[in-house]
Amino acid sequence: MVPRYSRPAMAALWEPEARFRIWFEIEAHATEKLGELGVVPPSAARALWDWWATNPAIDVPAIDAIEAVTKHDVIAFLTWVAEQVGDEARFMHQGMTSSDVLDTCLAVQLARAADILIADLDALLEVIKRRAFEHKLTPTIGRSHGIHAEPVTFGLKMAEAYAEFSRCKTRLIAARAEVATCAISGAVGTFANIDPRVEEHVAEKLGLAIEPVSTQVIPRDRHAMFFATLGVIASSIERLAVEVRHLQRTEVLEAEEYFSPGQKGSSAMPHKRNPVLTENLTGLARMVRSYAMPAMENVALWHERDISHSSVERYIGPDATITLDFALGRLTGVIDKLLVYPERMMKNLDKMGGLVHSQRVLLALTQAGVSREDSYRYVQRNAMKVWESDGQLSLMELLKADEDVAAALSAQDIEDKFNLDYHFAQVDTIFRRVFGEA
Repeated sequence: MVPRYSRPAMAALWEPEARFRIWFEIEAHATEKLGELGVVPPSAARALWDWWATNPAIDVPAIDAIEAVTKHDVIAFLTWVAEQVGDEARFMHQGMTSSDVLDTCLAVQLARAADILIADLDALLEVIKRRAFEHKLTPTIGRSHGIHAEPVTFGLKMAEAYAEFSRCKTRLIAARAEVATCAISGAVGTFANIDPRVEEHVAEKLGLAIEPVSTQVIPRDRHAMFFATLGVIASSIERLAVEVRHLQRTEVLEAEEYFSPGQKGSSAMPHKRNPVLTENLTGLARMVRSYAMPAMENVALWHERDISHSSVERYIGPDATITLDFALGRLTGVIDKLLVYPERMMKNLDKMGGLVHSQRVLLALTQAGVSREDSYRYVQRNAMKVWESDGQLSLMELLKADEDVAAALSAQDIEDKFNLDYHFAQVDTIFRRVFGEA
């Protein structure tokens, strides 16, 4: 976790004290149910909860000091709690194994992290939607292979992003449900020394589902899916960030990141206004995606469990969620304050002498009885003249002067095919599909 790319709420979720508090809740809820079942005295859970009600601070250094001797984090925690609570604490952890605590805690943390990320996506979607409607009919050039293709609107670019991040949200909700499971099943998952009803109780109290079958651990395919989903979201962040970066290039300059008063773009060149935020997002996306691979490699553990996944998850749990949380927040700010230049968009759209209307003429020729092959040849030979003139020539005028084209289409027919509004006739249809009838 890098403080520079962290936000407080998500970072706090992964602090040692937060983890130990979840561990305590797991142990106390389990002891509570064991008391109801008559396995331990009911007074044991009461003693735990009475101590907890005093809202004690978790002495992380003291627990760390015990772990330095025991070389076991869960035992260190249980020892420290026993020192605080007294004799009744001996009934904690009855029939449980360390992974029951560790895995259930991780499920709680990932579920809570997902809730923060879902809220982040909601905020991003709201901003994208606002910008989409703001520029619903703002003409700009659509590009394929980076080359002018046909006209679109900037609102459609935003609508595309909205649909993509809506899918991201749907995937994350599903991934949250998949990873939010509780396992309190004992040393190898057989419930030999603990009643399954304890697991059900803890799961209910912590807002988790029960794990249908576990070994000593919750199956790691669940976690692999979760972190893969975070990687996909990161890729969507990068896609939109790269779009902004391209649009901010000097030769394009159709949109750019907000440049605040006093901001500096370069230590050497005072004129520079660089897309630093979206470049940063590209880098952060690479990091989040990189955490998906070790999560997938964690799936194949030895038999009922080995510990090879543990060190990995101590990294990727905090780092992936904290980084993605920061990235979503940063992207929301970029889109919210994005400077959009409709005049430059129109200037660029008109730059190549009307080439962007070539398909309409091609189709009109075929409908007028010319073969598709000849239609393509007639339009292309004129389009190449415009291309080679760097847009100084007019495709419309060249087509009017072309005998083969003029034999099939009148001058008015040709002019009609250069109507920009034609390309936007279905914008409302697309917006209804993306945003609904409202």
